[in-house]
Amino acid sequence: MENYTLRTFRTFATKQLEGVSPTPELDVQVLLQHAMHYDKTQMLLFLDNHIPDDKLEWLYHALDRRESGLPVAYITGHKEFYGFDFFVTPDVLIPKPDTEILVERALEIILEKMEDSSNSEPLQICDMCTGSGCIGISVLKTLYAVDKIPVEKLPQFTLVDISAPSLEVAKKNVATLLPEKSLVEKITFVQSDLFENVQGHFDLILSNPPYVPTAMVDELLTDGRSEPRLALDGDEDGTALIKRLIIQSCDHLAFNATILMETGEYNALQTADFARGQGFETQIHTDLEGDYRNVEMTK
Repeated sequence: MENYTLRTFRTFATKQLEGVSPTPELDVQVLLQHAMHYDKTQMLLFLDNHIPDDKLEWLYHALDRRESGLPVAYITGHKEFYGFDFFVTPDVLIPKPDTEILVERALEIILEKMEDSSNSEPLQICDMCTGSGCIGISVLKTLYAVDKIPVEKLPQFTLVDISAPSLEVAKKNVATLLPEKSLVEKITFVQSDLFENVQGHFDLILSNPPYVPTAMVDELLTDGRSEPRLALDGDEDGTALIKRLIIQSCDHLAFNATILMETGEYNALQTADFARGQGFETQIHTDLEGDYRNVEMTK
């Protein structure tokens, strides 16, 4: 087997991925860090260290998988989101930076509701189409770790997904990222087609549902990105499931409740129009690129 240092392998692997990946240098950096268990500083300090044969073998295999189009997050099984390290598999969408905006707005809404509430009971929050659990877990962990909300006052979270494998990924992330038993007890998992098996009323419903029009999903998946169609495909115009979700949510909303939903630039305007027709007041929030991303609905 070849005798590579981190530096020489980085050069070799970056050339291998040119024309395959839009970010070959970053991909190689992440794969090397994962294989060597190095952080960014160690990568710089140890660039001339030799790569052991067992790790080199893994890196060759990882390169082959990346060349086939498999995303780096599925190769390593990890993706950072909102500063937390989430476990991911091809059963769930890879968390995207734009979705962090939904988490930020959710935190603002929750803190406002907690401040205004005369009810001593914890808020009830639903994370619908939870996937890896990245939205609900990030919100709960931030409320506890950053905003220092006492455990007894933290909201209760119901994480819902139609996919059993997705819920298994979310459960693993809860076990890893919320090691305190008192925090784990704040989470309930429900396998359900939207609200079919869900009980109760919620002060806030968070969702990143499938919202990509079918024809665009076909285009997206031709690059081998391997993300689950079930989590992407929003039917012909991308709004079929969104409309079902909004209609069904009306039976599960507490007084003065809010729905905060990622809809993307594809159909934010249509979603807001439909929600207003169902009696909601709406706001549209933009993402990091200034594109329409989230629709906030209050009733």
